Amino acid sequence: MACGMLAREVLAVKERLGLDHLELTCLPAEFHFHPDRIAPAIDAAIVKAKAQGHANIFVGYADCGTGGLLDRVCEKHGVARMEGPHCFAFYQGMVAFEAIADDDMTSFYMTDFLCRQFDAFFMKPLGLDRHPELIADFFGNYEKLVYLAQTEDPALEAVARDAARLLGLAYEKRITGYGDLVPALAAAAGRSGSAS
Repeated sequence: MACGMLAREVLAVKERLGLDHLELTCLPAEFHFHPDRIAPAIDAAIVKAKAQGHANIFVGYADCGTGGLLDRVCEKHGVARMEGPHCFAFYQGMVAFEAIADDDMTSFYMTDFLCRQFDAFFMKPLGLDRHPELIADFFGNYEKLVYLAQTEDPALEAVARDAARLLGLAYEKRITGYGDLVPALAAAAGRSGSAS
């Protein structure tokens, strides 16, 4: 089970690795705005999956702002989750992320998903489409936008560049691919032929 923000990427990795037995269940991507909802929703989803006969479950979430609550749910059910504080870390790979985390403290990260959903996730919910003067309030402490590209897509890169320009930030692109998602899913699938 995974964050809806990772659905396309999980399916791509599943296909790449030939993990036909792996089933994907996603929680709403909007939980990005409400991390307090993640742990209870995962708890309920695990209970449901186990009731449906799924014995091997892997959680496709990093901590994602739950403050350790997601770890408690995973421990309670004896399931593993993605390593790291957030998807921006595991896309880059935890080793690479830890090496640059301090330098990136003032970076605003975007992924392929966030490029596809920039208007729906940032412009409209924050009211920036109606009140662009709020950009400085929301993004004034950032210095650069870092596009963590899972794929090479000129249209998505154009969104990231335009977003950096709109937000008044320097721009950097890092081609990450799927990062630690690939070995994590391979390991989860390797634990059983029926991982959920």
